[in-house]
Amino acid sequence: MSAFKKKLLITGGAGFIGSNFINYIHRCYPDYKILLLDALTYAGNLDNISPALKSNSHFEFFHGNITHPDLVGKLVAEADIVVHFAAESHVTRSIYDNAIFFETDVIGTQVVANAAVNNPVELFVHISSSEVYGTALADPMNEEHPLKPMSPYAAAKAGADRLIYSYIKTYDLPAVIVRPFNNYGP
Repeated sequence: MSAFKKKLLITGGAGFIGSNFINYIHRCYPDYKILLLDALTYAGNLDNISPALKSNSHFEFFHGNITHPDLVGKLVAEADIVVHFAAESHVTRSIYDNAIFFETDVIGTQVVANAAVNNPVELFVHISSSEVYGTALADPMNEEHPLKPMSPYAAAKAGADRLIYSYIKTYDLPAVIVRPFNNYGP
């Protein structure tokens, strides 16, 4: 039996939103183990993780890419819950060099989702983006708004969303899709 109440695999947790989530989990659920997988690209930085957590036995960092099935499968097999933040997320970069967006955001999501199907988890939380909606057709906008992505980044995120939805329906993956709107903070 594990000494930890839950083990969470957080992909992309060294980025802005993911690191704030990890620091929150550590503060509010100190008996949880956090496994962080991050490629540490332009958006990720381990300095975003609380120093107290980085030196804690409740935290392990794995430097790697979500497109690598062996690494992802090993980590998902250890987790009770997967929270999938990892993504390429710079709209302007997607316009000039979109291949990495589809590789990471769609294929990477497929790798993580496949690992969760093959190593069943209690919950899979897929972090998407409001960019998948495009320009609002109504005010207020809700989850029923049609997907009308207007950039390669948004199209890649919409593709990942649809992939997760198909895994919910086809494989009974216990997943939710979260589409945050504008985020800000320190």
